[in-house]
Amino acid sequence: MMKSKADVYIHSAKEVITCVGQGADVLGRIQDGTVAIKDGKILAVGPRELLQETIDFSQAKQIDATGKTVAPGFVDCHTHLIFGRSRAREYVLKMTKSVEEIESMGIKTGIPASIQMTREESEDSLYVDALDRLQRMMQYGTTTLESKSGYGIRLEDEIKQLKVNQRLAKNQPVEVVSTFLGAHDFPPEIDRSDPQQRNAYIETLTKEMIPLVADQKLAEYCDIYCDTGYYTAEEAETILRAGMGCHLKPKLHTDAYRNIGGSALAARIPAVSADHLNYTSPMEMDLLAEAGVVGVVLPALDFAAAHPDPFNARMMIDAGMTLALGTNLNPGNWTESMQFVLQLACRNHGMSLEEALLAATQGAAKAIQREDRIGCLAPGFQADLQLWELAELEDLIYRIGNNAVRTVIKSGEVVFHLDLN
Repeated sequence: MMKSKADVYIHSAKEVITCVGQGADVLGRIQDGTVAIKDGKILAVGPRELLQETIDFSQAKQIDATGKTVAPGFVDCHTHLIFGRSRAREYVLKMTKSVEEIESMGIKTGIPASIQMTREESEDSLYVDALDRLQRMMQYGTTTLESKSGYGIRLEDEIKQLKVNQRLAKNQPVEVVSTFLGAHDFPPEIDRSDPQQRNAYIETLTKEMIPLVADQKLAEYCDIYCDTGYYTAEEAETILRAGMGCHLKPKLHTDAYRNIGGSALAARIPAVSADHLNYTSPMEMDLLAEAGVVGVVLPALDFAAAHPDPFNARMMIDAGMTLALGTNLNPGNWTESMQFVLQLACRNHGMSLEEALLAATQGAAKAIQREDRIGCLAPGFQADLQLWELAELEDLIYRIGNNAVRTVIKSGEVVFHLDLN
């Protein structure tokens, strides 16, 4: 029998976490495992003595994983990677002062503050800062991420952010999935309480911005913030359907601070994902599960914002929803580590380690419609992996704030390696 030739293989791993469930073993754990790779894709996974029957390792580059745990690269399916400067002072002041007190000091807060800061930055400056954040995210094990616009809220600045996404996708190894979020907020210069001004911006979104973004292939998804103080469910549907008409697939930020019908809309359209979901009702969870809408939950946001009603992961899982985890990296929640997100998901939201790991890989891949090629270690999948230094798998969430990553591999190539010897 002709053997398949590997060009890379990872050997002697203490354990390989495939995220391909086998009965009670939902993580598909393989002791003393080997991963064979060819042309950037996984050729085979299993014990080496078994793989040797069908795989030729003779000319393959070796990656020694002795004592390490091998797992799929993290998929961060909800980020606001590109933004201008920092809101560190606002964040610190919020520990002891109200928003009103902070703004009385002449300090802008929230999304409007980031809109101003982002508008003031050049494309090159935004690129350099985003690249710096992205490289650290990779060092925490992220190999694919979604990056939203949404801090321009006018045509030229939304395009500026999306062009940064394009540059990042070309110039570094992490896969960047681009989302247009021109409906993250209303422009600060208009009166959002005035229906005429609201409608004028929505007209700009649907007639100018979305067609241009689609025509220039600057985004794959169209997102919107459907919540109290932002876009109504009716407005959200108008904008998302305009996006769908231009082949931009729908996503929603919704139910973060109040339920105004966004999750029901997500199920009806249906959207690819509905994100936040703090105030989603059990009935709407059932609807989302039935419609196959992925629930993207954001533990770091609930932590950073001291959310009064953290999302209920257990209810969503019991309803049959697929859950995904994201960092929600943004200037009000500067979180770059998916490992920290897993730790919060388990400690604060009652997810098991297994559930959190699957949500950060398999589930997150589904939230960006790439579950057929990333998010698990299986033949034919992209060879996106990370090697962890862990005494036992439980240390991934037990050692809070620790970075267990020693090596990151993207499409079969080592893109990060930390040698502590």
